[in-house]
Amino acid sequence: MPVATISQDSRPTLDASTFINTMRAAWTYKRIAEAGGWPSLPTGTVLKTGDKGALVATLRRRLALEGDLPDNATTNTVFDAELISAVKRFQARHGLPESGAVRARTLEALNVPALARHRQLTASAQRLAGSTFAFGDRYVVVNIPSAAVEAVERGQVARRFVAIAGKVDRPSPTVETRVTAVNINPTWTVPVSLIKKDIIPHVRKDPAYLEKMKIRILDAKGQEVDPKTLDWSTEKAVNYTLRQDPGAINSLGQIRIDMPNKHAVYMHDTPKKQLFAQDARFHSSGCVRVADVADFAEWLLRGTNGQAGAWTRDGIATAIAGATRQDIRLDKPVPVAWVYLTGYATADGAVHFRDDVYGLDTPKSDPLPEPKVIDVPATASIKPKPLADGAKMTTR
Repeated sequence: MPVATISQDSRPTLDASTFINTMRAAWTYKRIAEAGGWPSLPTGTVLKTGDKGALVATLRRRLALEGDLPDNATTNTVFDAELISAVKRFQARHGLPESGAVRARTLEALNVPALARHRQLTASAQRLAGSTFAFGDRYVVVNIPSAAVEAVERGQVARRFVAIAGKVDRPSPTVETRVTAVNINPTWTVPVSLIKKDIIPHVRKDPAYLEKMKIRILDAKGQEVDPKTLDWSTEKAVNYTLRQDPGAINSLGQIRIDMPNKHAVYMHDTPKKQLFAQDARFHSSGCVRVADVADFAEWLLRGTNGQAGAWTRDGIATAIAGATRQDIRLDKPVPVAWVYLTGYATADGAVHFRDDVYGLDTPKSDPLPEPKVIDVPATASIKPKPLADGAKMTTR
């Protein structure tokens, strides 16, 4: 199954210096904005190898202001190899396909004003302020706007995985915790919020839905209950445990990554692997789905031995083929941080940007709207609570 192409840059999104690097970048972008910002390109502009003219020169000036192109290369009016490389650098910093040509998505990113970029960097740094994340030799970073998972080892990204994060109306929260276990062939206990939002409406339309999805209803004593005995015109189903059997159609797929936190979110496989091929990957109910999750599990399990010794991809595949649930506790838990960084800077000074998918970068100088309810991830049974826009949703 194909997956989206994402950067394989070895620099982690988050390390111990990200906060200060991002603040420095924010000051730089503020100075650019105060000096008049950068030129924009007309709507509908398409530029590629071999093109010539004034718009090429405008593009060069635009790229030079962020350091993607040398200052002494701004007058050339030809789209040459040097400009292709500069455009690719810009695209890499913005999480865009590195085509080297300017089309719709790259044009949109080029035309975001410098002041807006300053705001993204400032807001992202504010979200990191006060973090107590325990960086170590090995840790995991999920940058929600990037929809990617990074396995970081000795300061470098050892592996980066395409991911799917929460929908706008069911956002993934920011979390700092530790991965404690890998669950092979997990069952899925449906959260109360999803019983209300998804299961009950499905059963009303199709009484055989639970049987098709291999979801059992259990009472308080763990005894199985016949779905036909429940009144689905009500919400009484929330008083029962709904549990999906392990298997290929299980909503968690064949692997779940356990990371205890108050939001009850985690990382997992999925039967809907076709979604990994999309550029915009915000489809979950708060949890993070990981492409090639067996490779991720193998990395997490390094140093944890099974009955046959060290865990390998083949060993994980064999355990999955066994079709029984198996919970493997990590001998040494791995720190994991889910962050929301729409703008951040790496130690070498490169500044990266992502779309503000959840709209959390609203500048505090603007009139604040009435506090609204931000739905906690629907994988949790925690009741939504009102949070003012911009308030932090962080687990320590």
